[in-house]
Amino acid sequence: MQEETAISQRRACRLVGLSRTVLNYEAKTDPANQLLVGRMVELAAERRRFGYRRLHVLLRREGHQANHKRVFRLYQGEGLAVPKRKRRRGVMVERQPLTLPEAPNQVWSMDFVMDALSSGRRLKCLNIVDDCTKESVDIVLDHSITGLYVTRALDQAARFRGLPAAIRTDQGPEFTSKALDQWAYRNGVELKLIQPGKPTQNAFIESFNGKFRDECLNEHWFTSLAEARVLVAAWRRDYNGRRPHSALGYLTPAEFAARCRASLPDSATGQEIG
Repeated sequence: MQEETAISQRRACRLVGLSRTVLNYEAKTDPANQLLVGRMVELAAERRRFGYRRLHVLLRREGHQANHKRVFRLYQGEGLAVPKRKRRRGVMVERQPLTLPEAPNQVWSMDFVMDALSSGRRLKCLNIVDDCTKESVDIVLDHSITGLYVTRALDQAARFRGLPAAIRTDQGPEFTSKALDQWAYRNGVELKLIQPGKPTQNAFIESFNGKFRDECLNEHWFTSLAEARVLVAAWRRDYNGRRPHSALGYLTPAEFAARCRASLPDSATGQEIG
C-alpha cells in the first residue's frame, strides 16, 4: 500500500488491522536456545525413535534448565518429530476352512521360522510342508530370503516332486510379493492367503514349525550358516524317513506318502522325497 500510494504506515496498519508493533518486530535469537537446540539435534540423531518427552528428560539430566513446553516448541521448530510407522495393511481375504488334502501335492504350506547364529546374526528358515503327507518338502536357510528367493526354492523343490495345486501362506511381504504372485500365475499354482493375524488358519505348518524348533533349532548352537544347513538337512531327512508321526498312525511321512502314491497310480503326484 505504501509503495503504490502516499499513505502513511500508521494509516495502512489501521486499514488492514495490523499492529505497528507486530509489523516492526524483529525476532531475537537466544544463545541459550541455540545451545539447547544444538544438543537436542545431536540427541535426536543418536536416538532417532525418541520423542520430545524423552529428549527433554535427557536434556534435564545434562543440566539444561528448560521445561517440556519450551523443548516441544524447539523440537517442532527443528522438524524433529518422529514419523509414525505406517501399519502394513493385509490383503482382504475370506476365511477358508482348513481341510486335509486327499493326495500329495494338492496343497503345500509355507512359513518362516527365525533363529540366530552363535555370533548373533539372524538366521531365516523357510519351511515348506506337504499338508497331506506331512513331508518336509524343503527347509531353506539363509540370512535373508526375499520373494524372488522363495520362487527359486519352489522351482528347486518342483524338480524332485512336481508343483502343487495350491500353496497356503500367511500375508508376509515375501508371500505377497509380485515375484511370487507372477511365479504362481505362470505355473498355474493357486496362492491361498490366510487372514492377517490368524496363524491357526495355517495350522499344519504351525505344527511343523513347533516340532522343527523344539527338536532341531533348540538342540543346536549354530556357529555358521554352512553348519546350520548341514544339521538342518540331517534333521529333515530324519523327520521324513525315520520319525513316526502321530497324525499318520505313527507312520513316517515318507511311508505315508508311499502308501498314498501306491493307491493313486495314475495321479501325477511326483516322486517321494528323502
